[in-house]
Amino acid sequence: MTEELERILPLVQKPGRYTGGELNSVVKSAEDVDIRFAFCFPDVYEIGMSHLGMKILYYLINEREDSWCERFFAPDTDMEEQLRANKLPLFSIESKTSLCQYDVIGFTLQYELSFSTILNMLDLGGVPVLARDRHDLHNLVIAGGPCASNPEPLCDFIDVFQLGDGEEMMNDFLDLYNEYKKRGASKEEFLRAASQIEGIYVPSLYDVTYNADGTIAAVMPRDGAPAIVHKRNVKNLDAAYYPDRFIVPFIEIVHDRVTTEVFRGCIRGCRFCQAGFIYRPIREKSPDTINNQSEMLIKNTGYDEISLISLSTSDYTGIEPLLNDMIDWTRERKVNISLPSLRVDNFSDELVEKMKLIRKSGLTFAPEAGTQRLRDAINKNITEEEILNTARIAFRGGWTTVKLYFMLGLPTETWEDVEGIINLSRKIVTEYFRMDDKPRGQGLTINVSASSFVPKPHTPFQWEPQDSRDSLAKKRDYLLEQSRVPKSHIHLSAHKINTIFLEAVFARGDRRLGSVLYEAWKSGCNLDSWDDKFQFDLWEEAFHKCDIDPEWYANRRREYDEILPWDHLDYGITKEFLMRESEKAKKSQTTDHCRIKCAACGASALNGGECGAKC
Repeated sequence: MTEELERILPLVQKPGRYTGGELNSVVKSAEDVDIRFAFCFPDVYEIGMSHLGMKILYYLINEREDSWCERFFAPDTDMEEQLRANKLPLFSIESKTSLCQYDVIGFTLQYELSFSTILNMLDLGGVPVLARDRHDLHNLVIAGGPCASNPEPLCDFIDVFQLGDGEEMMNDFLDLYNEYKKRGASKEEFLRAASQIEGIYVPSLYDVTYNADGTIAAVMPRDGAPAIVHKRNVKNLDAAYYPDRFIVPFIEIVHDRVTTEVFRGCIRGCRFCQAGFIYRPIREKSPDTINNQSEMLIKNTGYDEISLISLSTSDYTGIEPLLNDMIDWTRERKVNISLPSLRVDNFSDELVEKMKLIRKSGLTFAPEAGTQRLRDAINKNITEEEILNTARIAFRGGWTTVKLYFMLGLPTETWEDVEGIINLSRKIVTEYFRMDDKPRGQGLTINVSASSFVPKPHTPFQWEPQDSRDSLAKKRDYLLEQSRVPKSHIHLSAHKINTIFLEAVFARGDRRLGSVLYEAWKSGCNLDSWDDKFQFDLWEEAFHKCDIDPEWYANRRREYDEILPWDHLDYGITKEFLMRESEKAKKSQTTDHCRIKCAACGASALNGGECGAKC
């Protein structure tokens, strides 16, 4: 394998994606372990190596004496052509071993458009793509991550889904696997036993029936599987596993820095945001833990930048004492600190002064909607004056590049709301030029991102239809035209509409979409999240061949009493709460965030009745 690999690597554009040998990678002897675990990221190396979840689980598994976790990434087109032409399998980064040689094959599900890549990686690695064709306990395929909140479109291909926090359940799962492997148990015996672990969903142990109109009639467990699968939850982030080192790539990756998680969950309750609900309840790390973990990671990697990450970093209650603790040693070592995910309503002059000491780059904020009525409908809980005041604070602090995130096609949206996006962007430009103390010698740039709304499971908008593609195209074209006005200082980008449409189909899909996914992959679909590789015509052919209407999934409103494909998977948020929030959205009524008043979403039950929001 090594000689053949050395021969083909000069023929691909980025051989550093495949060579391995990076600082802090883990190499063991296959003869010294009982379990070989393949951690598969269904995208290219630069994307996968930026993912924090992979870093946590990679080291957690490798700290077990009985296990060796190795990394697999999707090869880019040039490398795949070489592998197939030379009849070489997809191989691990660490030992260059074929995927089919592994006991457990784990995929992280970050994005619906990676689903075809999962099938391609299995096939390229010599692993049967369909779960029913994998008869032994060897090559057990598991998956977790945010898209596991509705895993039904993947049930034909995945043996086990892990719901919730992977570091909380992985050791329990591998302990059971090792026990059953040594016993020589069958795959079926293991799956029945694994279904009893909290957070483990075995789709083959559930039968789904359908009504005449295509909706789900029932989801029925068998062989002792639980009727409802509850997600697994880390209760104390200070005590949770976190590595003291990261692998340092030889090539530049998307997020080429140390990342330290400051808290998990979100207090805000934006009604479109799946992450804000499925990662509840809120759990914060202490400033001491974050500071110590950050310093150790810098020491063991040599990076010169730390990113303090969460869904809303400026909502971290200890942000100022944390930055005070970190500034001394980071300035001494010339290490930058970046704060992504800042909120408009708590971006203060004090925070600006801290940020001027640690980093000066573009700022990103997410108004999401252009009018107050629609911001209230989605429960954004920020006013136009707060947005403009944030812009003024940023400009006074010396920033001249600001990125604004908006969404098109949100529930209850009118054309006035679409116009509001460009109007609000122009008001921010006006604020800059009316300031006497604005930065000198730099040009103003307002980067506006207008993505399209995708209804997601476990959110108040899970019942809402996605806006039609024709309607979204008209709104996008209008914004593009308005942003091209000379000297507007507004630069607009928008997601591809067919990509967003397919995302919505699979986000709310059921098991019947497995046949479409299989047909699309067989016809050549792979790496669909990349614009230059996305082939929507092949997807349309697959839907037609399987006699499935994709618009039935993406553009249809669900009734509250309809059984949804994911109703048997509990992420801690009650359906009653989501319905209340849905009704309030229709009236443009807001709900206070968790630190003002508890909205009784149900998630505190996952922490024994406690919630880190501290309301």
